[in-house]
Amino acid sequence: MKKEITTHPPTTAESIKTIEKEPAFIGEDVKEEACSSIQQRGSGGFLIAFFNVTCVVAGTGTLGLPKAFAEGGWIGVLILMLSYGMAVYSGIVLIRCLYYKPGERLANFKAVGRAAFGKPGYGVSALLHFLNLFGCPALYLVLAAGNMKSLTAHANISLSHEVWVIIIGTFLLIPSLILKTLHEVTVVSSIGAVCTMIAVFIIMVESPMYYAQHPNEPVVRDAVIWSGFPSALATIAFSFGGNNTYPHVEHALKNPQQWSYALTAGLSTCTLLYIMTSVPAYFAFGANAQSPIYNSLPDGVGKTIAIVVMTIHVILAIPIYTTSFSLEFETSMRLDEGRLGKFGAWCARALVRTVTMCGLCIIAIATPFFDDFMGLLGAISNCGLVFLLPIICYLKLTGTKNKPWYELAFCALTIGMGLTGLVFGSIASITKLVRDFASNRPY
Repeated sequence: MKKEITTHPPTTAESIKTIEKEPAFIGEDVKEEACSSIQQRGSGGFLIAFFNVTCVVAGTGTLGLPKAFAEGGWIGVLILMLSYGMAVYSGIVLIRCLYYKPGERLANFKAVGRAAFGKPGYGVSALLHFLNLFGCPALYLVLAAGNMKSLTAHANISLSHEVWVIIIGTFLLIPSLILKTLHEVTVVSSIGAVCTMIAVFIIMVESPMYYAQHPNEPVVRDAVIWSGFPSALATIAFSFGGNNTYPHVEHALKNPQQWSYALTAGLSTCTLLYIMTSVPAYFAFGANAQSPIYNSLPDGVGKTIAIVVMTIHVILAIPIYTTSFSLEFETSMRLDEGRLGKFGAWCARALVRTVTMCGLCIIAIATPFFDDFMGLLGAISNCGLVFLLPIICYLKLTGTKNKPWYELAFCALTIGMGLTGLVFGSIASITKLVRDFASNRPY
């Protein structure tokens, strides 16, 4: 009979046995090893963890939330708050899964999947993890190219979306070839978070101003649009993505007991930013709210600044994802200096990262519709990463009989939300993408 256990992170910062060797902070090389090793925890405090969570989660998802409300109605506020609570719970139990064996710690999201369900669990968690690492930069390329096309149109520079994708991809390939790892990830993430906050402030101010200046313009707002519920849920799930980085953020904490507080504070900050963007924008534009939302703003300085800062954000974020993706692939294929030599390892690394960037450019050119691409990525990848796998693995590793009924009910609700977003959100997003291509929708 399987023993039911309750797990919590250790109460001190002593060394613990790790099943897979893990980096001290996000973006560092992740080496998966079969043997156990003893590794000291990081020395970071509450503020560092809070800052990392906020930087990882808050981003381009903010730009799609008003459109999610336009598709689902004001019920989007309820979905957003429910998703917030579920994301907090999911992030807490994911870390508990790392410590399900006393005295040992799993290294990352994929290791949790393997511990819970063996090779199938590892395969599913790795698939969702890599979809996130590969899909997000492709989405960011779409947004950056569209923004550059919009910004340069005023200067009579008429380059196509495809050309801008190639220019940006080539430009961003350079740091990937020069840098082996991305130790500057925290600084880069912080710049991205600041850019997001600037864009949120502009949207929060300009949306009510537009509404006040156009009192006779009809605005359609709905309480509930059930047909748009899955699409709205998928976009909101995208906005709370970040679970696959949480094990690395938590490992950098000197006191792991602070994790739940840092996570809650970070996601609360992100949710506040989301409310500040989505509510005034949906109130002002209603069913006409676009994604990214700054496309709904009137031409002017505010709109231009919002486009510029979000372009900076995504351009800085793309190398984080591409380098993380490449590092994990290079590690799994043993493309290291010990095996290939210094020059051989660099050549292999250059080949992998060039092919990766070419693949991203092809996806960004082939799927240039930011809003529906975001919905598909949120449905397929983030619903699994946020709402499904952490909860299912937690129940499998720690059991169900030792948990109160209301916690099990909340787990069931979270899994139900995740399945709804995954299945119906994917169907809705694919249907929209097919319609986009069939109608030659402009982009």
